[in-house]
Amino acid sequence: MIKENLYAISALFDTPDSIMKAADNISTEYKRFDVNTPYPVHGMDDAMKLTPSRIGYFTISIGLFCMSFMLYFMYWSNSVDYPQVIGGKPFFAFPAYVPIMFEITILTGAVLSVAMMISVLFKFPNNAHPLHDSGYMKAVSSDKYGIYVEAKDSNFDYSKLEKQFKELGASSVSPIYYDEEEVDWKPNTWDPKFVIGTIGIAILTSFSVYMHMNKVLFMVPFDWMMNQERADYGETSEFFADGYSMRVAPVGTIARGFIPYQYDSPDSASKYMTNPTVASEHNLELGQRKFLTYCSPCHGNMAEGASRLKGNMPPGPDLRTEFYQNFTDGRFYHTITKGKGIMAGYESQITREERWAIINYIRTLQKAFGTPVVKTEEEIAENSETKTEASE
Repeated sequence: MIKENLYAISALFDTPDSIMKAADNISTEYKRFDVNTPYPVHGMDDAMKLTPSRIGYFTISIGLFCMSFMLYFMYWSNSVDYPQVIGGKPFFAFPAYVPIMFEITILTGAVLSVAMMISVLFKFPNNAHPLHDSGYMKAVSSDKYGIYVEAKDSNFDYSKLEKQFKELGASSVSPIYYDEEEVDWKPNTWDPKFVIGTIGIAILTSFSVYMHMNKVLFMVPFDWMMNQERADYGETSEFFADGYSMRVAPVGTIARGFIPYQYDSPDSASKYMTNPTVASEHNLELGQRKFLTYCSPCHGNMAEGASRLKGNMPPGPDLRTEFYQNFTDGRFYHTITKGKGIMAGYESQITREERWAIINYIRTLQKAFGTPVVKTEEEIAENSETKTEASE
């Protein structure tokens, strides 16, 4: 005898081949059916004649909508409500917004799609289903392959389906019923039990997060991230006898991979240092780039001594003269490293490789522009003072 609260008729099969055959047969006549297997069975989508899911259209639509809203919100915040120039970028710095737009699209598309399925397809807050705790579901979760047809299908006929399943080789055929309280159940979001339960969960979650973030993390041993053995800049140390928290390296310490500069005078550098690099195209390009960055403000773009500092500092000498052509590469290297006169050293700004590249570029400029008027070091200094006075 078939009760009025019938949900579906189900059938169990013993092999993947038999469930594939049953799915192919049932799908030609019925629409409201489903297949359950303990693991994915290859080819089942084709056997069930499934069409592509329409959830993807909802996902991309809601994702693009939220992405557009976020783009407008960022534009309005940075260009209309509170415009600021940050790092010289325009108010509407679109490239900076792309990562946020991407994340918003993925996050909202995924989360709201799941929320839609739970609320619309699964009729939340209903968390019960006729298949739950049924013998059919227990079997297909273990070692059986099952298929069921819902009683709501327009072609549903219990006797016909029972006979059809047996002819397809089903090991058992059984009806699945609604629970008594589910027969007349309708979604009711405002059900007092549901509302009170939701509020209770929200309160419990908020309290747990508050206790964790504001209490637990300040208790031993969870406070180890805050109470680390560290010292702020300028703070007195109670560990070291001299009271200094900022320590200097022991005398003679050399950093790993670093070769210290060992010459104290230009003469010793000129005598013992030679250029280990070759004036290749790559090396000259590097030298030109670094020369224009660090040297040209005082010495000019062509090393001609045309300063761009407009009297703020004395102009640098013309490095193409015979006096500087007679400089060894070692002397040039020492001058760039330690400085000379009012010229500061560039040991921390320019690497060893870049210093040699600059020297190669200077040699190229000397060859390219010939030998200008010969000047002594005293004449060069006097000329620098004259240029400074004229600019003033």
